[in-house]
Amino acid sequence: MGTLLTSAEAVVFDCDGLLVDTETCWTVAETAIFAAHGHPFGPEQKALVIGRTVEDAGEAIAEYLGRPGAGAELAAELLERVRKELARGAAALPGAAELLRACRAAVPVAVASNSPRELLDMALWSAGLADYFTHTFAADEVRSPKPAPDLYLTACETLGVPPKCSVAFEDSATGIASARAAGLYVAVVPSLSGADLDHDWLGTSLAERELLEWAGQLGDGTVR
Repeated sequence: MGTLLTSAEAVVFDCDGLLVDTETCWTVAETAIFAAHGHPFGPEQKALVIGRTVEDAGEAIAEYLGRPGAGAELAAELLERVRKELARGAAALPGAAELLRACRAAVPVAVASNSPRELLDMALWSAGLADYFTHTFAADEVRSPKPAPDLYLTACETLGVPPKCSVAFEDSATGIASARAAGLYVAVVPSLSGADLDHDWLGTSLAERELLEWAGQLGDGTVR
């Protein structure tokens, strides 16, 4: 499990599969693409694309399908399919709103997402979480998205808090690598069961009581 960083001065969350149940939308889209090329889509295939940007997912799918050079085409198809699924709505995952509310009452809170701005905003508004954050950062707003550290470094710089004094909440290996490279404390709630992921703290849900108790100890209780 590990021990959460009670001296944290900022908290930065991933979005997809951690705060919002968008992975269902992505899985529907990914399954359709694989099926169109005569391939099944299961945990093995999901592990290839989870946490990646749309562009990187397109390249990974192209490689898996044996279609070199088709990455951009598949990424465009994936984006359009996910856009349509998200338009139907996505729900906040258990404990997300409560934890965000508790953290936001004490320290600056941000999102660092590997989704493009359009999909990030759709997900947060659909789930009713858009108003909890001091800032949100999307993959198409930095030079190099996850697993590079840029998103987390940009978030910490904007919040005015050193990475070593910040906690990142992540659900995938790609995001964890980004947060680790940026120097944040890494709290992990895996979106794929059975995944062996690097972590400083590991849980099964944002609804765990330990998280709310931890958030209650952050800062001085002043809303920022």
